[in-house]
Amino acid sequence: MIFNNKSLFSKIACSFLFSFFIFSGNIKDAKADYSALTLCKESPAFTKRLNSEVKKLENRLKLYTPESKESKFLLQEIEATKLRFERYGNSNLLCGKEGLPRIIASGDWNHANEFVIPGILFIYITGWIGWVGRKYLQYSSTTENPFENEIIINVPVALKIINSGFLWPVEAWTEFTTGDLLASDDDVTVSPR
Repeated sequence: MIFNNKSLFSKIACSFLFSFFIFSGNIKDAKADYSALTLCKESPAFTKRLNSEVKKLENRLKLYTPESKESKFLLQEIEATKLRFERYGNSNLLCGKEGLPRIIASGDWNHANEFVIPGILFIYITGWIGWVGRKYLQYSSTTENPFENEIIINVPVALKIINSGFLWPVEAWTEFTTGDLLASDDDVTVSPR
């Protein structure tokens, strides 16, 4: 397979320039107004929501004897609920008037932890799933009956591929630099139209 760096570079450069000209116009910074939101730890609705959830669990707790496993489970649930609300309150999340925490994804770096970290985790996990699926399809194409291996998954092989897929960004970069990640133009079918 021949990897055409010039073609790839020109495509990347063209898309970058196109994006630059499109988005570099008269763009004004968004000024988000958070005046309707308050810090969760200062919100009366947030505290009311905590008390309501704890009260529901305590009412259920009255139905069981103190030594029962249900009682112990409900006590753990009460503690977990209090810890969850405490964590929300201490993480400087903003709550609406109904007492629910809001995620601010406006690009404000003061709220980056609300969106950036979960976003990166989402991209990593979905990339892992895609990479593992790609590797399994590559494996099945080398077997005697590839369509059967796509329908009936070979579980030991799939688990081995899943366990080796956690370094998918490194593997993807390696395959990209060696030219194995992308198919050559000759391998891609083009409509005759």
